Amino acid sequence: MRSPLEKPILTADQAAELVRDGQTVAIGGSGAGHAIPERMLEALGRRFRASGGPRGLQLVHPFGVGNQGSRGLEQMAHPEMYARVIGGHWSMAPTMAKLAARNLFEAYCLPAGVIVQLFHAAAAGSPGYMTEIGLHTFVDPRLEGGKLNDVTREDIVELARRNGKEYLFYPTIPIDVALIKGSVADTQGNIGMREEVAPWHNLAMAQAARANGGITIAQVKRVVEAGSLDPRDVRIPGIFVDCLIVDPAHGMTYEIFYEPALAGDTRKPESEFPPFDFSLRKVVARRAAMELRPGAVLNVGFGMPDGVIKVAREQGFADQVVATIEQGQIGGIPAEGLEFGAAYNATAIVETGQQFAFYHGRGVDVTFLGFAEVDAEGNVNVSKLGDTIVGVGGFIDISQKARKVVFCGTLAVRGKFEIAGVGLRAVKLGAPKFVERVRQVTFSGRNAHATGQEVLYITEAAVFRLTPDGVRLEEIAPGLEFERDIVPQLGFRPAVKEPLGVMAAELFREEPLPAALFPHFTPC
Repeated sequence: MRSPLEKPILTADQAAELVRDGQTVAIGGSGAGHAIPERMLEALGRRFRASGGPRGLQLVHPFGVGNQGSRGLEQMAHPEMYARVIGGHWSMAPTMAKLAARNLFEAYCLPAGVIVQLFHAAAAGSPGYMTEIGLHTFVDPRLEGGKLNDVTREDIVELARRNGKEYLFYPTIPIDVALIKGSVADTQGNIGMREEVAPWHNLAMAQAARANGGITIAQVKRVVEAGSLDPRDVRIPGIFVDCLIVDPAHGMTYEIFYEPALAGDTRKPESEFPPFDFSLRKVVARRAAMELRPGAVLNVGFGMPDGVIKVAREQGFADQVVATIEQGQIGGIPAEGLEFGAAYNATAIVETGQQFAFYHGRGVDVTFLGFAEVDAEGNVNVSKLGDTIVGVGGFIDISQKARKVVFCGTLAVRGKFEIAGVGLRAVKLGAPKFVERVRQVTFSGRNAHATGQEVLYITEAAVFRLTPDGVRLEEIAPGLEFERDIVPQLGFRPAVKEPLGVMAAELFREEPLPAALFPHFTPC
């Protein structure tokens, strides 16, 4: 006799039929296939192309969903499917971002960590989430309220005050359908995620759907007998799961089927990691690494900032700091490129909501993040490039509460410097990234100053600091002249520290840096 606790195993196309017009659908996972329920996204796109439904959905996703190509939400990039999309990050599915920019549905961008906490609020029947995260950024209703286009009018973020302090209140978003991915399920729907890079926010999403009378559809590699899973490995109990779809071929990411060092099942030897080739990117990472201190808990962002950990490893003191990324990994070595969101050799992997609670509680000593624009007041934009919607992911959650923020990037767009001796020579002047006013405020210099954050902006050619009066130039690369090489590539004239410092000449040499540049650390 079949147990009433057993969950139906459906094809992806059968499961897609369960999604009805006008429902709110939440998608788990992140980036290039990290726990993204790809078969369900394919099936929903296929159903729409065949039948024209479902229509008028409200879609919610904290992180990017896709590979900047044909996968993820690109398979569902049909404007009639959506009444509203609330995304934490958009650029992993570029067609969806273009549809939003063309006003083809209502579109919002909220911090990824806030969206994850809203899943927890929905699971608990709470009216919403009140936090300082987002104050004085484009998410603040006094600026843009997270709205991304002209057809988006409703305020879904509210300004609140309590005990004389300002907060933002984000009302709960009830979830009708949660789409999640795990490694294995038993016949009663208990799901383990040992072969994923992290447990993500799957449990909170499934609980939120159940609290709202909705459903959770879980994609897994395989199904085993009830009772055969170690209960300590069950990350989503079967009471929160309604049906399963099985795809034995789905991997950890779009490119990696299974890498044990990303799951914590083994450790990848240092000898198997490629060397950090010498380049101007490495110069920036080296100068940023000089801001590290022993025992610091770090966050490192996507792209150039992940080089900071490479420098710490190369210099022999990586074991004296703890790197984290917002997807839940603590310790270890963040994966690069589209695999970012995973970490090799992590010492702990927690749920996304727990990680963001730590970030929101000012647990990070120093974060290293990228930038697209910086303005005279120290504001940073990473979320909108011209008319292109990018989104924020966990950028606001992290940058607003870290005790120290180090932004890493190039001085200008399409500018070119080359290493000459023990310094730089300007070969081609570029368009300013340091501008009079950023196009969108993703990081607020005003808020940073008010909360006592230390903020640096490190480039290959110069180092700037946020002061009460705005951005100030503190260091310049040897070989460059301020008026000749720096000023023409800036959109404003910054204050200049007197005397102006010079970046260490050793940064521009290929050999490892001298220990004297890291006096706080004991080399291994």
